[in-house]
Amino acid sequence: MGSMTPELLLIAAGVAGYLLGSIPFGLVITRMLGLGDIRAIGSGNIGATNVLRTGNKGAALATLILDSGKGAIAALLARFVLAATMSHDLGVEAGIIAGACAVLGHNFPVWLGFKGGKGVATTLGTLLATAPYVGLAACGVWLLTAVVTRYSSLAALVSLTAAPVLAWFLATPAHAAAFALLAALAWIRHRENLRRLLNGSESRIGDKKKKA
Repeated sequence: MGSMTPELLLIAAGVAGYLLGSIPFGLVITRMLGLGDIRAIGSGNIGATNVLRTGNKGAALATLILDSGKGAIAALLARFVLAATMSHDLGVEAGIIAGACAVLGHNFPVWLGFKGGKGVATTLGTLLATAPYVGLAACGVWLLTAVVTRYSSLAALVSLTAAPVLAWFLATPAHAAAFALLAALAWIRHRENLRRLLNGSESRIGDKKKKA
């Protein structure tokens, strides 16, 4: 790595993060369990919320953990490798870039024609890995909002919107800027959910059996 410039190393971290984030764990798990193609179920999303619509809570939990994990692993690997070989500051920057690119990979996976999920779990994994206190606080905001409103999509948007504000006080301006971009991406990816929230047709957590 000594012959590579810091810019090239950051690009490499981003590419590696994107490729890791592109692994569609929701699709892989549901197919392995014989639950069908998750893209033909519910919203067609490859994330844990849609996997839960198959009725298999174990598959949904596994998807949640793996989708969160790929953001965290991308960020941690990039950070530790570059911190060990170059500098601490470059490692921190690489971790943020790799984690953010893992979210892009989940949302726009090269293996699925760039049609993926919404990136909430992968974003939370990235937050936990790059700024643990921010990540824990964001998870707390998600849980509180989900309990009060029973809207998973609203909980995601509220928690990810809070993340850059929390990062400003608990981390660094660089973290806040990166988390603001991820929050903006989440809002764009949830535009259909926003429409349903506004017209009152968005499904609530636990509504599956009633609708069935």
